[in-house]
Amino acid sequence: MKAIRIIFLVCCTLFLMQSCIVSHKPNMAFFSNSDYDYEDAQFASINVPMFLAKPYIKKALREDGESEEAIAMVKKVSKIKMMTVANGSEKLMKDYANYLKNENYEEWATIKHDGENVNIRVKQQGDMIKNMLITVNSKKDLVFVDVKGSFTADDISRMINFASDK
Repeated sequence: MKAIRIIFLVCCTLFLMQSCIVSHKPNMAFFSNSDYDYEDAQFASINVPMFLAKPYIKKALREDGESEEAIAMVKKVSKIKMMTVANGSEKLMKDYANYLKNENYEEWATIKHDGENVNIRVKQQGDMIKNMLITVNSKKDLVFVDVKGSFTADDISRMINFASDK
């Protein structure tokens, strides 16, 4: 009986950890379109299981001396997907921006720093923001972070101010 429990726990752990594996397939809707010509773009994506990541993120923020306000923001996150694209084209970024516009994402901020552009786009349901996309564009290399949770406009504003104060 004890062996069956151990085997069951190991199988459950492996099932939960499979999302931590880095994949070379896109994990975001626009990039999963098989009809689109991505040219020489190379993808690497990961889904971050939040029940594993939250304790580490909170501990790291506390060790760095961050405010409890920043730590409270982490509690509101329910899912994070990350994806990098190497050799992305300008046409790819324009098509992606059009896709987001068609999907009712609003552009909230564009931050330019050291030749890189950081765009923050959100999708709202009433006063609550359910999805936030952060895009870092560095010429041909792109990083996409898809954050799902329940945020308010004030939360996002505090996060932007917090990041720009650094």
